[in-house]
Amino acid sequence: MENSGTGAFLRTRRLESCFNASSTLSAKETPRSSVKEELGSKRRADMYVDEAGLGSVLISWIKIILCFLTMMVTTSVWAVIMLVLLPWPYERIKQGNIFGHVSGRLLLWIVGNPIKIEGAEFSNERAIYICNHASPLDIVLIMWLVPTGTVGIAKKEIIWYPLFGQLYVLANHLRIDRKNPTAAIESMKEAARAVVKNNLSLIIFPEGTRSKDGRLLPFKKGFVHLALQTGLPIVPMVLTGTHLAWRKGSLHLRPTPLSVKFLPPIDTSDWTADKINDHVKMVHELYVRNLPESQRPLALEGPENGSKS
Repeated sequence: MENSGTGAFLRTRRLESCFNASSTLSAKETPRSSVKEELGSKRRADMYVDEAGLGSVLISWIKIILCFLTMMVTTSVWAVIMLVLLPWPYERIKQGNIFGHVSGRLLLWIVGNPIKIEGAEFSNERAIYICNHASPLDIVLIMWLVPTGTVGIAKKEIIWYPLFGQLYVLANHLRIDRKNPTAAIESMKEAARAVVKNNLSLIIFPEGTRSKDGRLLPFKKGFVHLALQTGLPIVPMVLTGTHLAWRKGSLHLRPTPLSVKFLPPIDTSDWTADKINDHVKMVHELYVRNLPESQRPLALEGPENGSKS
């Protein structure tokens, strides 16, 4: 897989330092706080709320408009590149990733939320990347952070998303029909074949849909099937705070601190088809342990045993 120094620069170290500036300042101020205030702060860490005053709403709208205009420009540029590369599908995948690195970085800079990244050393693995999903910001973070040579799998309706959806299809990423289990399974097999043939990585949301309140949903089995078919390790990406920064159905961006934690790769070489439910449960429990209390399931549910995808 191609991972240039420029790509790594766009996705990790220096920008991470920039985003972490505010959290570093807070750490320096901690000694001046009393023990009681520190404990209270920890209890409130998972429940960030800001004042939704008129000024905050106006700033939010300005940011959203700037993000949309930025996407218009970057999408237009890369759409031309994709059209030129129509005969070369693998090159379109790589260009789609480069588009994501550039656009994701710009959008996150506009939004301005402080971001903490952990486990960045695992972000350049050839692997199946999985991610919890509760906000549009999850997409932006993934665009920025996944390595070059990563193909995405999303619902077929993504083509109707303005700008992003059309470029997603041009970039040769895969779509599945969630309402048609047979077609979804075939799409997964197609993805596995493409990954093995072209030495690609994958990115997938194991919940299958976006959580409404940020709490982790049960995992579907598709990512395990993909691991069995490709032999790739699984790298979990644990996102926190995005559901508060940009809530589902809202156009109000909040300055909530965000966190992205790459967990060590999970070796799948000894996984077997007769233990799929056990594998799903193990990875789901790993997320539960690494998420804050406010994003854990209220009642721990097992994987959707009836899911075929």
